[in-house]
Amino acid sequence: MYFYASFSNPIKMAARRKKKRRPIRYKVVTFKLTARQKKSLEVYCKVRKTTPIKLIKKSIAHYLSLKPEDRPPDYVTANQLDLFEEDMPNEDEQSEMD
Repeated sequence: MYFYASFSNPIKMAARRKKKRRPIRYKVVTFKLTARQKKSLEVYCKVRKTTPIKLIKKSIAHYLSLKPEDRPPDYVTANQLDLFEEDMPNEDEQSEMD
């Protein structure tokens, strides 16, 4: 960009400096696999021409994209609902029993 001071000799303006990007902080996560699981993972990755780390990150990408304040929905199975479905007397029946 040029700034014309007197229309005859252009003066070049100083370029703005880019903001320094904040460094990314990484955390280490470890878990154990059996020998057979590791072998299966390696074979799968070799066939798909990828690495175990890329495969694992792709598998959990949905969970990594969630914001920390977002909670995943609570799932209730049908068996859990059966615990509370006992034959409870309603208020009319209960008053008659007293």
